[in-house]
Amino acid sequence: MRAGFACFVGRPNAGKSTLTNALVGQKIAITSSKPQTTRHVIRGVLHRPDAQLVLVDTPGLHRPRTLLGQRLNDLVRQAWSEVDVIGLCIPADQPVGRGDRFISGKLGTAGEAGPRPVIAVVTKIDLVDRARLAQQLVAVSELGDFTEVVPVSAVTGEQLDVLVDVLTKYLPESPQLYPDDMLTDEPEQVLVAELVREAALEGVRDELPHSIAVVVEEMQRENGLTRIYADLYVERPSQKAIVIGARGSRLREVGTKARAEIEELLGTRVYLDLHVRVAKDWQRDPRQLRKLGF
Repeated sequence: MRAGFACFVGRPNAGKSTLTNALVGQKIAITSSKPQTTRHVIRGVLHRPDAQLVLVDTPGLHRPRTLLGQRLNDLVRQAWSEVDVIGLCIPADQPVGRGDRFISGKLGTAGEAGPRPVIAVVTKIDLVDRARLAQQLVAVSELGDFTEVVPVSAVTGEQLDVLVDVLTKYLPESPQLYPDDMLTDEPEQVLVAELVREAALEGVRDELPHSIAVVVEEMQRENGLTRIYADLYVERPSQKAIVIGARGSRLREVGTKARAEIEELLGTRVYLDLHVRVAKDWQRDPRQLRKLGF
């Protein structure tokens, strides 16, 4: 029996959260086309008869412009220092760039991650043809001295079993770390807040995603109904108007979409009460960041 931790790292929008969800078989990390959607280190547990693989999804490593950005980068570095094997995610449909080279250098044998095996995971292979994939695999191989290179598609499932085999191979011999029925150790309130934020990210202007944070203030269960009271925080009154929309139309859409996702997660009917509040420049304010859980 092998059991241990593997983390996915990479630049923003490299497909880490989608890959984590596909491997675990359930949505535990929110996804979006907007970069830097992931703000927490989220653990998903994959159970096999001979192994238990705990997957750690991390925020995208990026050049920080705010205190929040610095703290997210610190989370990534802490995560890769505590796992048994690292998967560096590089999308197949984008050229290898400076961000990939920077992260690869940090993970190298003399880098910050120490002597851990680093697997290059080429994601989104369903978006390219075989010739383009072959070129990308060569480019990724030249990035660094990776233990192995594995191309995968989280959408079609291609090569996911191969990736699990490869990651599991580098786990230590150990009894299982989590109960058989546990898929994540994230508290329900955190997962619910993330589902609300995911719904709020859809269709907003490009500058807004980084300014949205969600806090679940209260959850009550009674007679098959879960009552949830949550606050969406933005940084400026103009952003509040965007999230609410004309006569509250946008916020109602957010509530409808989020409620459906939350009901699927919790397995109960859900009453969702959302309010939008302004926390001025919260991404740069240490006191506000603490209040919002960062």
